Amino acid sequence: MRVAPSDRHHRGMNRYLIYRTLPGAGHLSRDELQAIAQKSNEVLALMAPRAQWVQSLVTDDSVVCVYLADDEATVRKHAHDAGFPVNDVHLVRSVIDPMTATV
Repeated sequence: MRVAPSDRHHRGMNRYLIYRTLPGAGHLSRDELQAIAQKSNEVLALMAPRAQWVQSLVTDDSVVCVYLADDEATVRKHAHDAGFPVNDVHLVRSVIDPMTATV
Protein backbone atom coordinates (compact mmCIF):
# COMPACT_ATOMS: atom_id res chain seq x y z
CA MET A 1 0.00 0.00 0.00
CA ARG A 2 1.27 3.43 -0.90
CA VAL A 3 0.85 6.33 1.51
CA ALA A 4 1.40 10.00 0.77
CA PRO A 5 4.68 11.19 2.32
CA SER A 6 2.81 13.59 4.63
CA ASP A 7 0.99 10.63 6.18
CA ARG A 8 4.15 8.68 6.91
CA HIS A 9 5.95 9.05 10.20
CA HIS A 10 9.40 8.73 11.72
CA ARG A 11 11.71 6.51 9.66
CA GLY A 12 9.02 6.26 6.99
CA MET A 13 6.84 4.04 9.18
CA ASN A 14 3.09 3.85 8.69
CA ARG A 15 0.49 4.37 11.41
CA TYR A 16 -1.84 1.42 12.09
CA LEU A 17 -4.95 0.83 14.19
CA ILE A 18 -5.07 -2.67 15.66
CA TYR A 19 -8.39 -4.01 16.91
CA ARG A 20 -8.22 -6.72 19.57
CA THR A 21 -11.26 -8.43 21.09
CA LEU A 22 -10.51 -9.05 24.75
CA PRO A 23 -13.66 -9.86 26.76
CA GLY A 24 -13.54 -8.07 30.12
CA ALA A 25 -10.71 -5.75 29.06
CA GLY A 26 -12.35 -2.83 30.82
CA HIS A 27 -12.18 -4.69 34.12
CA LEU A 28 -8.49 -5.59 33.97
CA SER A 29 -6.59 -4.45 37.05
CA ARG A 30 -3.73 -1.96 36.96
CA ASP A 31 -1.31 -4.87 37.54
CA GLU A 32 -2.80 -6.85 34.62
CA LEU A 33 -2.56 -3.85 32.30
CA GLN A 34 1.01 -3.28 33.46
CA ALA A 35 1.90 -6.92 32.68
CA ILE A 36 0.40 -6.58 29.19
CA ALA A 37 2.35 -3.36 28.58
CA GLN A 38 5.57 -4.96 29.83
CA LYS A 39 5.13 -7.95 27.50
CA SER A 40 4.47 -5.62 24.57
CA ASN A 41 7.59 -3.58 25.36
CA GLU A 42 9.74 -6.73 25.64
CA VAL A 43 8.68 -7.93 22.19
CA LEU A 44 9.04 -4.45 20.69
CA ALA A 45 12.58 -4.19 22.02
CA LEU A 46 13.48 -7.32 20.06
CA MET A 47 11.82 -5.93 16.92
CA ALA A 48 13.31 -2.41 17.08
CA PRO A 49 13.29 -0.28 15.07
CA ARG A 50 10.57 -1.87 12.90
CA ALA A 51 7.64 -1.08 15.22
CA GLN A 52 6.68 1.42 17.90
CA TRP A 53 3.68 1.36 20.21
CA VAL A 54 1.98 4.77 20.46
CA GLN A 55 -1.00 4.05 22.72
CA SER A 56 -3.87 1.69 23.42
CA LEU A 57 -7.48 2.47 24.22
CA VAL A 58 -9.27 -0.01 26.48
CA THR A 59 -13.04 -0.51 26.23
CA ASP A 60 -15.26 -2.99 28.05
CA ASP A 61 -14.44 -5.90 25.75
CA SER A 62 -11.67 -4.77 23.43
CA VAL A 63 -8.42 -2.92 23.05
CA VAL A 64 -7.65 -0.63 20.12
CA CYS A 65 -3.96 0.07 19.66
CA VAL A 66 -2.09 2.68 17.65
CA TYR A 67 1.28 1.59 16.30
CA LEU A 68 3.90 2.93 13.96
CA ALA A 69 5.37 0.09 11.92
CA ASP A 70 7.12 -0.74 8.68
CA ASP A 71 4.15 -2.77 7.46
CA GLU A 72 1.12 -4.83 8.52
CA ALA A 73 3.18 -8.02 8.73
CA THR A 74 5.34 -6.38 11.42
CA VAL A 75 2.23 -5.46 13.42
CA ARG A 76 0.95 -9.02 13.20
CA LYS A 77 4.35 -10.48 14.14
CA HIS A 78 4.41 -8.34 17.28
CA ALA A 79 0.96 -9.62 18.26
CA HIS A 80 1.92 -13.23 17.56
CA ASP A 81 5.18 -13.04 19.50
CA ALA A 82 3.50 -11.29 22.45
CA GLY A 83 0.53 -13.67 22.45
CA PHE A 84 -2.01 -10.91 21.79
CA PRO A 85 -5.17 -11.36 19.71
CA VAL A 86 -5.58 -9.42 16.47
CA ASN A 87 -9.00 -9.13 14.90
CA ASP A 88 -8.23 -6.44 12.37
CA VAL A 89 -5.43 -4.12 11.28
CA HIS A 90 -6.08 -0.85 9.43
CA LEU A 91 -3.56 1.44 7.79
CA VAL A 92 -4.25 5.05 8.80
CA ARG A 93 -4.41 7.22 5.69
CA SER A 94 -4.92 10.60 7.37
CA VAL A 95 -5.34 12.11 10.81
CA ILE A 96 -7.73 14.98 11.44
CA ASP A 97 -8.49 16.90 14.60
CA PRO A 98 -10.14 20.23 15.56
CA MET A 99 -7.16 22.13 14.09
CA THR A 100 -7.94 20.63 10.68
CA ALA A 101 -10.93 22.98 10.49
CA THR A 102 -8.80 26.11 10.85
CA VAL A 103 -7.11 27.90 8.00
